[in-house]
Amino acid sequence: MNSTHKILYKDASVLKDIDDKSISLVITTPPYPMIEMWDEVFSSQNGEIKEAIQVGNGTKAFELMHAILDNVWKEMDRVLCPGGIACINIGDATRTVGDQFQLYPSHARIIKHFQEMGFQCLPEILWRKQTNAPNKFMGSGMLPPSAYVTLEHEFILIFRKYGKREFTEQAKIDLRNASAYFWEERNAWFSDVWEFKGITQVLENGEARKRSAAFPFDLAYRLVNMFSIKGDTIIDPFLGTGTSMLAAMASGRNSIGVEIDRNLEDVIAARLKAATEFCNEYIENRLKAHVDFVNDRLKNSKELKYHNQFFDIPVMTRQEAGIEIPFLKCVKCVDDTSFIVEYEQSALHGTGSRGKNSNDMHVHKPLKNKGLFEWV
Repeated sequence: MNSTHKILYKDASVLKDIDDKSISLVITTPPYPMIEMWDEVFSSQNGEIKEAIQVGNGTKAFELMHAILDNVWKEMDRVLCPGGIACINIGDATRTVGDQFQLYPSHARIIKHFQEMGFQCLPEILWRKQTNAPNKFMGSGMLPPSAYVTLEHEFILIFRKYGKREFTEQAKIDLRNASAYFWEERNAWFSDVWEFKGITQVLENGEARKRSAAFPFDLAYRLVNMFSIKGDTIIDPFLGTGTSMLAAMASGRNSIGVEIDRNLEDVIAARLKAATEFCNEYIENRLKAHVDFVNDRLKNSKELKYHNQFFDIPVMTRQEAGIEIPFLKCVKCVDDTSFIVEYEQSALHGTGSRGKNSNDMHVHKPLKNKGLFEWV
């Protein structure tokens, strides 16, 4: 089992080398319109944006910025397969332009555009970003009526293209079964509010962006596993520092990352070089969390009726019986922009014996290099 990963350093609005309807999932966080750190990126593509900001016309600048993103969303529509999913992490902006302070609702603008393209809007997720800011006050402090609500969340917008995706070939059905997630993960992942910290990175390359709006690995990993199956190809049209590609590698998916800023090349390369160790540690922690869940259920004499053969471990539902989460064996560099991930082929069954019923089992400590679980 291998997966392939390709980086394209170019404008994501024109991707002629990607076939129509060849992508199953889009995951991205674009530059945020009307967030000041992205003004230069947008203005370099349309000089009218800088002029609009200078004369105090924030509404015009906002629309011109989104017109640039619209060209990328149009290309995503072309490459996405019927039933494919697009997940867009976006934050709204508050800003004073001229002498006017207001909210610039990027999430609403993107929803409107995807609806116009014929996509179905699915329930969105609020990513509530934990903050350590000592002072959250905006506006007039404790005096009404000109104090402002502080934005402490972003949106993960979820769109589906033209109805549910169909799985009719047995090979695809098998891959779908192997791509299932654990019951307790389903409960957490499909909540409409996620809470974990954002990522702020200082890039060593002075020509690169001083800060990256990279989303956390947890966010990308969840979305990859929620909305695609093993062997699918995902695309991130604003790859940034490569988080979505790492998530695809950890999940047995293929990926294409598009990034217009070549100055990020060294950052991406360094992350992919460390991918095997990073992804395997993450996978192990994911499985340890399930071990803890199982132990807690058994400790409280709660029944687990089903069994996952790949890991030799109890699970809550029949759909979890087919879960397979292989560890990475290595990441091979084909060239500067192409990578192949090889996965461990051996079964990861635990060692030891188990009783006639899965509820007779007790989870022992995870063991590296000897299968993750041991039943005693």
